[in-house]
Amino acid sequence: MNVEESFNKFIKDSKRVLKVSKKPDLPEYLDLAKVSVLGVIIIGVIGYVIVLLGSLVGL
Repeated sequence: MNVEESFNKFIKDSKRVLKVSKKPDLPEYLDLAKVSVLGVIIIGVIGYVIVLLGSLVGL
């Protein structure tokens, strides 16, 4: 498979994905935003705990 064939296959697959996908409605968008914010908070808390433990141990 050469570069042109692989590029054409990529374009064809991309068009198919865009045709099947849909824009999220408001409740789905809000759920996605809540999960994203929760993930950022969890990662921040984990980082804070690691820094806190490191300062208590003296690293």
